[in-house]
Amino acid sequence: MDQLGALNAFMHAAASRSFTAAGRALGISSSAVGKAISRLEMRHGVRLFHRSTRSITLTPEGELFLKRCRAIFREIEAAESELAQSASAVHGTLRVSLPLIGMLMTPVIAAFSAAHPEIRLDLDFTDRLVDVVDEGFDVVMRTGALADSRLKARNLGNYPCVIVGAPEYFGQRGVPETPEELVNHACLYHRWSSSGKLERWELSRDGVELEIEPPASTIASTMEPLIGLAERGLGLMYTPIFTVHRELSDGKLRSVLGPFLRSVCTLHILWPPSRHPSPKLRAFVDFMASHLASQP
Repeated sequence: MDQLGALNAFMHAAASRSFTAAGRALGISSSAVGKAISRLEMRHGVRLFHRSTRSITLTPEGELFLKRCRAIFREIEAAESELAQSASAVHGTLRVSLPLIGMLMTPVIAAFSAAHPEIRLDLDFTDRLVDVVDEGFDVVMRTGALADSRLKARNLGNYPCVIVGAPEYFGQRGVPETPEELVNHACLYHRWSSSGKLERWELSRDGVELEIEPPASTIASTMEPLIGLAERGLGLMYTPIFTVHRELSDGKLRSVLGPFLRSVCTLHILWPPSRHPSPKLRAFVDFMASHLASQP
C-alpha cells in the first residue's frame, strides 16, 4: 500500500509538474510528496525528475515509469469497476431454509424465480430449528417467536388461523355454528415433525380459551396433503390463512367459526447480519415481504 501511495504521488507530480500541487491534490505536504518520490528513486536506482528551483520535469526514465504507472492504475480501476458491477448484480446461489408449510408458498417462490432467473435457489424444507450461521444458510423463513438474537429479521405478516372445509363437505355434514359442534365432524390434523405433537386447535369464547379437542380423522406431518383432503370434502382443517389463501379465493374452501378463532401465526424472514447484504439476499427479502404481505 505504501508503494501504491508513492506511485500515486509520482503520477500527480508528473501531471502537475509540481510537488506542491501534487500535495494539495492528495491532501499531504509537498515535502511528503518529495520524500515519497525520493524513496522510489533510491529503491530503483534511477532519477525520475529533473529538479530546479522553479519547476520539475520528467527524465527519460521518468517518462517510461509514468507509462507503466498509468497502466497499473488503469488495471486497478478496471478491477474496482468489475467488483462494483459484481456487487450490484443479482445472481448466484441463494440457500434458503423454510418450514414445511413453506411448500405452500410455491406460487410466490415461482414468481421470484421468474423475476430473477439468474438466482439459483437451494431450498431446504424442514421444521427443525436450523443454525443459520453454522449451517451456511443465506436466509430462513420461520413461523412463531424469534429465538436467535444474532440474526437480522423482518416480519412478513401476522396471519390469523382459520378452520376451513369444502362446500361439498358442508353440504353433506352441515356447517358448525359453535366450537362444541366440532365433535361431530371429521377433522384433519397437522402433526409437528419436530415434536411429534398434534397442532392444537385454539378456540375461545368471549376471550376465554375453550378446552375442546375435535376428533382426528386424518393426521399428516405436512399441510399440503391435508389441504388436498379438505378440498375433496373429507374433513375440516385448522391452518394459518396464508396456506389456503388461493383455495379460499377460488371458492374451493370456506372458513367457519371465525368469531371463535383468535390465534395468529407470525411469519418472519431472517438472515445473518452484514454491513453489506448481497444483492441476491436483498432481492429475495424484499420480494417475499412485498408479495406475502399483499395477501389478505
